[in-house]
Amino acid sequence: MIRVRGPGVGPGEGAPGPLRSGPMWTSRPDGGPERLVTLVDGVFAIAITLLVLDLSVARDLDTAAYRAALRELLPDLGAYALSVAVLGSYWRDHRRIFQDVREIDGQVITLSMAGLGVAALVPFPTRLLAEYGDQPVSVAVYAGAVAALGASHLAVAAVLARRPWLRHDRPSEAARTLYLLDGAASVVVFLVTVPLVFVTGPRIMWGWLVLVPLRVYLGRRLQARG
Repeated sequence: MIRVRGPGVGPGEGAPGPLRSGPMWTSRPDGGPERLVTLVDGVFAIAITLLVLDLSVARDLDTAAYRAALRELLPDLGAYALSVAVLGSYWRDHRRIFQDVREIDGQVITLSMAGLGVAALVPFPTRLLAEYGDQPVSVAVYAGAVAALGASHLAVAAVLARRPWLRHDRPSEAARTLYLLDGAASVVVFLVTVPLVFVTGPRIMWGWLVLVPLRVYLGRRLQARG
């Protein structure tokens, strides 16, 4: 719960308003991050496990049918690998966000839960991408889900960056900017895919590869900043 008191207003004077700490709004801490981090670990693990359940080959096939079934499984394997990379990347990002957090508040919890809701949903657009990857709508749904997941992580990072009282150490301005740029780049790339896929077709998915060198570069810059 956020409480505020305007400057110059004493007890009993005027309406209560948000409590300030310098130029920033403060919030009431709601305990340590351990349980939230454990919950995040569990949800991401379950989401990745659910991706595997769609990978199967029928029994008692002859050689020709078996080889045909394996070929038909290739789109499923591709979608599986992509989603494992996406979920693994955001799980790692979440661990990195919380590595120096000592307390969390209601807004951090709410934003994290929103992200978990999207993470748990990822197996569904993955199935769409595997079965109907040639349909622009499938690509748009998948890209929208990943963009929403990235946006939730970016929002959590932004809130924590503006509330140093929730952290053990305050990151440098340069490191904070680099991390936010890293998160924003992923959101923008996937979000832009949503309208463009209806113009260019599913081949726009190859554009997602631009994130690989970009994230490697920003990651090295972050490590250099310590």
